[in-house]
Amino acid sequence: MEITERFINYTKFDTQSADDSETVPSTAKQLIFAKYLKEELEREGLKEVEMDEMGYIYATLPATTKKKVPTIGFIAHYDTALDASGANVKARIVKNYDGKDIQLNENMVSSPKMFPELLEHKGEDLIVTDGTTLLGADDKSGIAEIVQAMCYLRDHPEIEHGKIRVGFNPDEEIGKGAHHFDVEKFGCEWAYTMDGGDIGQLEYENFNAAGAKVTIHGVSVHTGYAKGKMVNASRLAIEFNQMLPQDEIPETTEGYEGFYHLLGIDSRCEEAKLNYIIRDHDREKFENRKKVMKECVRKMNEKYGEGTVEINMNDQYYNMKEKIDPNIHVTDLVVKAMEQAGVTPLIQPIRGGTDGAQLSFKGLPCPNIFAGGVNFHGPYEFISIQVMEKAMQVIVNICQLTAGYND
Repeated sequence: MEITERFINYTKFDTQSADDSETVPSTAKQLIFAKYLKEELEREGLKEVEMDEMGYIYATLPATTKKKVPTIGFIAHYDTALDASGANVKARIVKNYDGKDIQLNENMVSSPKMFPELLEHKGEDLIVTDGTTLLGADDKSGIAEIVQAMCYLRDHPEIEHGKIRVGFNPDEEIGKGAHHFDVEKFGCEWAYTMDGGDIGQLEYENFNAAGAKVTIHGVSVHTGYAKGKMVNASRLAIEFNQMLPQDEIPETTEGYEGFYHLLGIDSRCEEAKLNYIIRDHDREKFENRKKVMKECVRKMNEKYGEGTVEINMNDQYYNMKEKIDPNIHVTDLVVKAMEQAGVTPLIQPIRGGTDGAQLSFKGLPCPNIFAGGVNFHGPYEFISIQVMEKAMQVIVNICQLTAGYND
């Protein structure tokens, strides 16, 4: 099976996760794909293939060298984002993209005017959606690239490499993908997530991240007799959000600048619920942002009465840089592997996070490598077939270079 067919086949599975679920995985439909993927790995001849009850998959490609070589791993997640539907994905290939508008459906056009990134892939074969769903390149392209690379190495035993482990997991999109990843069972000295964006991206700095759920308790009475009695939780929700720095939001920040992001509001007069994420690369600034949220709650309660506003805040992951810097050889290998594949490395901070961030803090240094998708989490998502093939080659090169690591 070629990488294109493999990837498009993966997109046919609806694997969207859910942030309001208490189960693992967060949606049962993820397990349907996980079982399929486990069986595929077995068919392709990988060894020690296993899947636990939570949908975490582990497998091995045995070494082809007798030298003492570090065991390394490659990881990707199979859930898709909450931002757009992942059901009934209808992927299609735009051959030899000409640099013009791509008609996704009769009402939607993917245009270089809005998405100039398209022009960087002129002449390549692009996989796009029909404009009604996301594509799922985040991160099914990463899975396809890893599996294809393992098949390539299987078919070319003359390429020397050590023991290679692969791991696939659910629930990355809700910040829980690494929570139940068994690092000890995985048994690697270091690993890589194939979960980055466009070609050449290599990331080992990411946001420190927290989630915050704010609940506002109101008092609902008849509007004709509300004076001095009603407490409109919907109006208080607006007031709360306006207390946060209005220029520190995703729409106005870039690079290393952090933000507060209001994911959504569920609101009525009697009760309002606001769901936020908090992000910053700098740990001290990150901690201060959480203090700002708590201070807003304190001020609201001071104004409207104790207990009117409650906040439940939890850390999601931290900046992996502090764990990668002492193990910088793991990124040096990627740079060499990219150069061998004719790819220019683009080292930059992630304005987001990956499972690798949490895994790095669990003792498994785990930088992030490009998987090729562009415009993630929405109907304008696309990926270049040629970029997927380059990502696969980078994986192969890393395995081969690691075989000479101790030479």
